[in-house]
Parts: sequence; C-alpha cells; structure tokens
Amino acid sequence: MFPLFKENIRIAFYSIKSQLLRTILTVLIIAIGITALVGILSAVTALENTISSDFASMGANTFNLQRYESQVRRNGGENEKVNPIIGYREVKEFKDKFLFPKTQTSISFTGTSNAEVKYENEKTDPEVSVLGVNENFITNAGLKVEEGRDLNVFDIENNNHVAVLGSDFKEGLFKGLNPIGQTISIRGAKFRVVGILESKGSTFGNNQDLRVLIPVQIARSIFTAPNINYNISVRVEDKEMLEGAQSEAIITFRNIRGLNPVEENNFGIAKSDDLINRIFSITQYLNIAAWVISIITIFGSSIALMNIMLVSVSERTREIGVRKALGAKNNTIATQFFMETLIIGQLGGILGIILGILIGYAVSSAADFKFVTPWVAMLWATAITIVVAILAGSYPAAKAAKQDPIESLRYE
Repeated sequence: MFPLFKENIRIAFYSIKSQLLRTILTVLIIAIGITALVGILSAVTALENTISSDFASMGANTFNLQRYESQVRRNGGENEKVNPIIGYREVKEFKDKFLFPKTQTSISFTGTSNAEVKYENEKTDPEVSVLGVNENFITNAGLKVEEGRDLNVFDIENNNHVAVLGSDFKEGLFKGLNPIGQTISIRGAKFRVVGILESKGSTFGNNQDLRVLIPVQIARSIFTAPNINYNISVRVEDKEMLEGAQSEAIITFRNIRGLNPVEENNFGIAKSDDLINRIFSITQYLNIAAWVISIITIFGSSIALMNIMLVSVSERTREIGVRKALGAKNNTIATQFFMETLIIGQLGGILGIILGILIGYAVSSAADFKFVTPWVAMLWATAITIVVAILAGSYPAAKAAKQDPIESLRYE
C-alpha cells in the first residue's frame, strides 16, 4: 500500500512539473486568498494585543469621568447635544467631595502636544506632550517610575517646579546622562527632573515615551488656553466595590453640575475594560472583511484549480488508458489526480501563509503594534486549502477514474 502511495506522489510531482506555468498561476491564485486572510487577521490580532497591553496595565478596576461617552452615537441623523467641558473647578470639587472608601482620584489635562523642551544647549523637536497632573495620575494610568520618584502630594500642594519625564528623554535630550536632578525648561519655566517613566512605546502613532508630567497648578499657569477639558480617573482597590464607586461618582458629579433628577447626564463614564470591548467590537468588522475577501478569492481559486485538473485529465487520457491496461484500478487513478490537487492546494496555502505573515508583520511594525505569530489564522488557512483541494479535486479525479481504457488508448 505504501509503495503505491509513494508512487502516486512521485507521479503527481512529475505531472505538476510538466505543467509548471499553469501550476504556478493556480498556486498564486490560491495564495492571494490565503494571504488576504492571514495578513488581515495578523494585523487585527496585533492591534488587539496592543490595545490589551496598553489598557491592561490600568486594570479593570479603573473608570473615567469624561466629557462624552466613548461610543459616538447619532439620533435621527443629527449629533447629540454638546456636553459642557469638564473644568478645573469641577474636577477640584469632585476630588474633594468624592470620598468613596478605598479609592483614589487623579485629575489631569494635556497642556500641549507640541512643546519644545530644553536642557542646557540641547532641545527637543516641538513634539513633546506636556500634562498637568496630580499625585495619583501615574498610579491610575498604570505607569511605573523606572528611575527617581513619582510626583507626591507635597509637590502638588506646594506647586513645586518638578517633572517626571518619559523614557525617550534619557537617550534623546540628555544623551545618556542621568536625568535625575537635572533642570529642564518648558516655555521659559524651569523644572527639576525627579523621575523617569518606564517605556510604554507608541499607540496609533502617539509616542507615550515623549511626554512630561508636571504639577497641575503649574501647568495651568503655563498653558492658559480657554475651554481646557480636564480628565478624572478613579481607581478602586477592591474590584467588588467598582459598581458602587461608579454610582457614587455619577451622583457626586451630577450634584456638582446641579442636574435635577429628571435630567440626563451631560458627561460620560467609561471603564477601561468597556473601552477595550468597544474597540474589539470594531475589530470584528475587520475580521469579517478578511473572511469575505478571502472566501471570494478562494472560491475563484477553487474554480481555477478544478479547471486545471480537468484540462490535465483531458491531456492525459492516453496515459490513463495505458495505466489501466497495465492493471491500475479506478481508485489508484483517482488517488493520483486527487494527490496532484492536494499538493497544488497546499503549495498555495504555504505561500499564502508566508506572505500573510510578512504583510501582518510589516503593518504591525509600521503602526508600532505588538505582533504575534497568528497560529489560529495559520490553522484556518491550512484547513481551507485542504477543503479547497477536496472540493476542486473530487470531480476531476472521479472523471479520470471512470475513463474507459479502450477509448483512452485510442485517444490522440
């Protein structure tokens, strides 16, 4: 049995080699569909991993009060009402009044995203983000201090001119020198560096390691643009108390804004894991698109593969007659042609998987996503190519097996 199987494989490879151009074209058609599937799924998986790692550090026990809900909604084709910005007076009052047990509140705002930071005769490009924060911001945001220390309550209350920098400043502005204790300048204001954050990388092109954290009151005196919107983040030590803390936060902020019981909230609230789930629901559409594109392409490749095998059966009619005259059984002939179809399908699948992984890696590298090997997509691609080979090869193999040996020998 095994020698016969081995012989069929040898004949299949010989036949494929003799029809090299058609085989290459068919392999490429199959590969395009598999490439689309594996490539898109790889990129989407890398995106999901990046989002998960970025938000996982914040934990599922953190929620934010913000100007709008995370999800954009429309009513009757018109935008929802415009919510008022969250001002400094409101965030300050919320921090003073929100006294839910085992919680800590951080307040922050982005002063600018294009600041120029100076150190002695060196300066950065005008692309640094400067944030005004309080003493709880770094913990609530899931950040960690790699060198030096965090901003503490004394820095915030005394309006100390101190700063915590992102990790990129070590090799950039300071050229490898120890930044701790050095003095930097932002818009003419001087700050003593007290800490360096661990690297966070980039998300959607936003460099998380090129930012400066300074006390919120100092930031307010430097960045005086009107209608600055502040952010409130609440971290709950015990996850079981999260729902209660959210309810208390909503009531507290409604009272601050003077809303009566029948009025809707004019602000939004979102948990970090809710945001992840919303983003993942969006990525599902990309997964669906990958499947639709690949199925359409693979359907076309199935027809092409069946066509090339039918042509092969017609061209090798005399060969089939000779083999049958020498004693080859119907299932032996069918197995030979079916083996050819399976080999071509798998060659296309392997090529498609390789190209798909390369495309997924290229997209991940360009967008700074966390790439991982898409094993699930690879397994699906392998299974699909096997199914394609079975569907496309069954009819040509059956047709070859049913050839009459006498009529086949007469074929020219």
